[in-house]
Amino acid sequence: MIELPTDLPADLVPLSWLVGVWDGTGVIDYGDHEFTGEFTHRVSFSHDGGDYLNYSAEAWLHDDGTPDGSRTRLVAEMGYWRLSRPAGDSDAGPGLLPPAAPSVSRTADDVELLRNPEGGFDIEAVIVHADGVSELYLGQIRGPRIDIATDAVVRPAGAKAYAAATRMYGLVDGHLLWAWDIAALGHELGAHASARLARAE
Repeated sequence: MIELPTDLPADLVPLSWLVGVWDGTGVIDYGDHEFTGEFTHRVSFSHDGGDYLNYSAEAWLHDDGTPDGSRTRLVAEMGYWRLSRPAGDSDAGPGLLPPAAPSVSRTADDVELLRNPEGGFDIEAVIVHADGVSELYLGQIRGPRIDIATDAVVRPAGAKAYAAATRMYGLVDGHLLWAWDIAALGHELGAHASARLARAE
């Protein structure tokens, strides 16, 4: 049984089932790329009182077997996830600009007004990889399922070719199921990796 946090801002209640640290393994198989194999994955969703979730994830080759006992890191990324809503005068920003109006406590009724025609909520996720690639994902959350796709990918000049991605997250039997499709290295968007993660004790 999953215990949902009760101290979240109203805007995070639809995302509350994500909060925690998740560990597990998955498989990688992308197009005609020469590598297929398993990886170990750790994902963390946390909150610090803001109207967003903090996100971080790391993955390593599974049973890497390097001579010095080290693991080959595949990805390290971090970012922020939130419901999509227009910024108002009571929100800070851009940059260091303070709010232009007093803070407003948002309620469950305010959040309910954000529900989309499909019965879910539009969401945004900004994810930055350790190699400098940045992704802006847009999509929706409907109950225990999230579907997001890149609206923009920004990468340094020296990064490998990476054009687009989609991700799916779902809560099934207490596990976080995850799939990531990418368009990279000259290939069209296609299946890339998936994993099954359990909540860490």
